[in-house]
Amino acid sequence: MSKLVTIFGGSGFVGRYVAQRMAKEGWRVRVAVRRPNEALFVRPYGAVGQVEPVFANLRDDASVAAALNGADAVVNCVGILSERGRNRFDAVQAEGAGRVARLATAEGVAHLVQVSAIGADPHSNSSYARTKAEGEAAVLEHFPQAVILRPSIIFGPEDEFFNRFAAMTRFGPILPVVGADTRFQPVYVDDVAAAVVAGVLGKAAPGVYELGGPEVETFRALMQRMLGVIRRRRLIMNVPFWIAGLMAWFLDAVQTVTLGVLHNGMLTRDQARQLRRDNVANDDLRGFADLGIEPVAMDAVLEEYLWPYRSGGQYAEIKESAGNLRT
Repeated sequence: MSKLVTIFGGSGFVGRYVAQRMAKEGWRVRVAVRRPNEALFVRPYGAVGQVEPVFANLRDDASVAAALNGADAVVNCVGILSERGRNRFDAVQAEGAGRVARLATAEGVAHLVQVSAIGADPHSNSSYARTKAEGEAAVLEHFPQAVILRPSIIFGPEDEFFNRFAAMTRFGPILPVVGADTRFQPVYVDDVAAAVVAGVLGKAAPGVYELGGPEVETFRALMQRMLGVIRRRRLIMNVPFWIAGLMAWFLDAVQTVTLGVLHNGMLTRDQARQLRRDNVANDDLRGFADLGIEPVAMDAVLEEYLWPYRSGGQYAEIKESAGNLRT
């Protein structure tokens, strides 16, 4: 019988690419999510019955154990960018990661891959970064042979980075950014998935890997690159951190006062803290080269999914070509 991998968060941005790759490797794939009915789109990733969504709540031992039953490997892709309801950073990224590792060991799972993030730091003033580090520590405590992957900001067709800012260009001549001089090393989502698969298949030595793409650029430069792809002119305005902090405080307060009815999906105080720090891979740690993976450059991918944000959409090039012929 084919081997089985359980992917927590397997219907998310990174998880769906991991699920596709594992299905191509011939594995049975169990996509563990909180709402299986909303993850039915993963089924066509493999043959009939090869990829199946199942219920799992990372905050609950019983449901995590059930999702791990019979698994040969486990991948934890679950992470949150902001807190909402009972999905708190501590509960999901620290305690949840530790729970997966503890129960995976009890189940006798052979391989565990934890998807963390560059910037994970137990002493950080950012709850996101701190709990990512606490999750890593908990994983290694219960599963010392785990592979931990720390990607920089991830881009791809479903990303919440380039898509988000490209959409913002439709609403005015100014594109505000917080931390315009902060450096990032964007990494393609399928490259991260390839690294995960290497860990699942036992082709990656245990330990921490920091994953960054071939280019390091400031936030401002990334926005300029995006504007070039969608062929729009916008004034990139750097929002000072002290102003960003006030904005984030107000937006967080609105979410608190409304008991979460109005969710702060724009800018939280925690995100403002994160944007003060560069998000670049540490050359002293292992990375893509150690996994035999050559990361894809942004230019090879951005055109494929950002074209809808052009003023002429998919017909922008046709219009330009016609105009050149007339002249």
